[in-house]
Amino acid sequence: MSGPPFHIRAKPGDIAENVIVVGDPGRVLIIKDLLENTRVVNEHRGLLTITGEYRGTRVTVATHGIGSPSASIVFEELGMLGAKRIVRIGTAGGLKKELRIGEVVVASSAIYTIGGCGLAQYFEGVCAPTAPHPILTTHLIETLEERGIKYYMGPVYSSDAFYAEDPGFAEKWSRHGVLAVEMEAATLFSLGWMRGWETAAVLVISDNLVAEEKYMATSQELREKILKVSETVLEVFKNYY
Repeated sequence: MSGPPFHIRAKPGDIAENVIVVGDPGRVLIIKDLLENTRVVNEHRGLLTITGEYRGTRVTVATHGIGSPSASIVFEELGMLGAKRIVRIGTAGGLKKELRIGEVVVASSAIYTIGGCGLAQYFEGVCAPTAPHPILTTHLIETLEERGIKYYMGPVYSSDAFYAEDPGFAEKWSRHGVLAVEMEAATLFSLGWMRGWETAAVLVISDNLVAEEKYMATSQELREKILKVSETVLEVFKNYY
């Protein structure tokens, strides 16, 4: 693509090399509380994007919306505007009983439906590489441990259809070792390898698909855990990048 991005209407220099992406614009406002000297660099199409500083390190926090087609547009345009590493701080549905609401999952990889996540249009005839950057992910794990934040690490499922899962979905993928289901990590990881960005995903469990009680927590209800995870990512950016 040539010319300026169509959806993130920021100017060259508005986007930091270190970027946090989230699905919910409300989560941008939560993370904003950890930054100084913030300014809004995009509100077009509801894709709230801010840039600020964390202890002297420049950081952008951007909304990618729901699902891979929306997210891939945002990831691509952030890359066009200068992003070098992108960490998704998202929510996910737990597929293991021990993953209660508020637990943290670091994605070691992401599986997806063949032809799904928009990846067939990038990787025609093959399965895309869907693992995060190992060094960035290692820094995140080590920093979570230093800060005493409990986490689980393992593969996640990137789904294209929130309401399409049949009753056996959770049981099947839990049996296959998948920890949680979300919607964007596979695309982020694949585009990262394709475009040369470092990527990672740290997810907060908002509901549990194998629990008897069905309830999904909002970003505001998960605020304290989101802040802890976000501060961990920001510390990684400050200390290593």
